[in-house]
Amino acid sequence: MYSKVLVPLDGSELAECALVHVKNLAKDGAVQEAIILNVFHYDIPSLAIEGQSASYIDFYAMKKRAGEESAKYLAAVESRLSAEGFKVKTESLEGDRPAETISAYAQKNGIEMIILATHGYTGLKKLMFGSVALEVLHDSHVPVLLIRPESCRT
Repeated sequence: MYSKVLVPLDGSELAECALVHVKNLAKDGAVQEAIILNVFHYDIPSLAIEGQSASYIDFYAMKKRAGEESAKYLAAVESRLSAEGFKVKTESLEGDRPAETISAYAQKNGIEMIILATHGYTGLKKLMFGSVALEVLHDSHVPVLLIRPESCRT
């Protein structure tokens, strides 16, 4: 039995496939507490776009907006899970490198297992986009349960 599991979500339907497995594990008594984590970041816009220059960029507002969107997303996920009778905690963190942020959070917070869905990238696409799931698998100090996207498709 795992008393604390971490479920990182990036806002995609594929990432949310992990929730089905977490709910099943919780129903079976294998999971006591699930923490849903969203790692957000904001992109810094180009200062010069086709000859135009920006004299002022409000980075604080960009960061605040990204954090608010993350919190809103997590509140919606928490609401759906609560409606189904599951109690979860949510956590929204800023980070440019999601895998490192996920692994560090797990280590600092006594997480016993990380459950996350892969996006199913292979070949060149995987090389180009990287894989947060594979990085977490490599860097984590706790067991990692990877959920294949095929398990969620009907």
